Amino acid sequence: MSAPRATRSTALHAGAWWVWALGLATAASRTTNPLLLGLLVGVAGYVVAVRRTDAPWARSYGAFVKLALVVLGIRLVFAFMLGSPIPGTHTLVTLPELPLPDWAKGVRVGGRVTAEGMVFALYDGLKLAALLICVGAANALANPARLLKSLPGALYEAGVAVVVAMTFAPNLVADVQRLRAARRLRGRPDRGAKALLQVGVPVLEGALERSVALAAAMDARGYGRSAQVPRAVRRLTAVLTLGGLLGVCAGAYGLLADAGGGYGLPLLAAGLAAALAGLWLGGRRSVRTRYRPERWGVRAWLVSGSGVAVAALMIAANGYAPGALHPPAVPLTAPVLPLWPALSLLVGLVPAVAAPAPLVSGARAGGGAFDVRPAGRRDADPDPIR
Repeated sequence: MSAPRATRSTALHAGAWWVWALGLATAASRTTNPLLLGLLVGVAGYVVAVRRTDAPWARSYGAFVKLALVVLGIRLVFAFMLGSPIPGTHTLVTLPELPLPDWAKGVRVGGRVTAEGMVFALYDGLKLAALLICVGAANALANPARLLKSLPGALYEAGVAVVVAMTFAPNLVADVQRLRAARRLRGRPDRGAKALLQVGVPVLEGALERSVALAAAMDARGYGRSAQVPRAVRRLTAVLTLGGLLGVCAGAYGLLADAGGGYGLPLLAAGLAAALAGLWLGGRRSVRTRYRPERWGVRAWLVSGSGVAVAALMIAANGYAPGALHPPAVPLTAPVLPLWPALSLLVGLVPAVAAPAPLVSGARAGGGAFDVRPAGRRDADPDPIR
């Protein structure tokens, strides 16, 4: 099945990208094997490379990769300076140990640094880095404005705040790049503290103008208006939503923990059912309509199903190959790449073939790479949350 070009009618549902990325993140949480984690990061990076548009939010993937590297470095520095609970026999270096009072027993600063402790910290940091990169892939591939259109009515106000927050920083970066390019064309320096101060004023002015235009567009379209709902329905909605979210959190913890596989899935399913019922009741307060609602088609099922399949296969792999998925740090052994778990991660490459190919030539800051409105209409509509 050849993938078409992404247009307004063929663009993939933004929720499918998040389901796919969360499936990869679940798979990353089930292993500490650096080879499998590296393969997982490679899968996410390849899909982002071939299906990312040139919209502002698509540039966030590099920031998440840098954040993942920073988190990994901090984890290694902490293990080096504060020690590790993992016993080891291979001493790398012995640091001067800082004497601490009696109430700080169990905590040490300095002392013996072992290879086993550093390897354990490396494995642990790589898992967290892979989780951040998976979330970054979802941010780079899913259009936040189109995702907002698919939210239930009860979450619309919160979703608007999230979308505005997510699009503010990319638009700010785009303004800085545009103004620096203009200064270079005029023969003025674009680097240094002085140039940054001169660029900062028009950037803040543009951000203020966008905020005023966005507020006017939201007010003109009736943002914040709600219908009257009986008090009993409001209370039932709150109970179902809160209880459902608690059930989802407990069920997700059970699935991610090694000892919670028995109760995790039923509790997660019950929590999802209660939360969805609460969101459906809460949506009765919303009086807005959806223009061109997002469609969940066959390609969205393929993309989201690939992420769910990767998560399910990795959870199953913990039952027949726990040693390969969690290589021990004591004793020191070289990790091996298990065949079937590695092949299961390759299922995550399905979006590189099934998802529509991006149109990178017509992107704009607010509407994404598949905005096909005429130029005059684009200038007249400042609202990025249609």
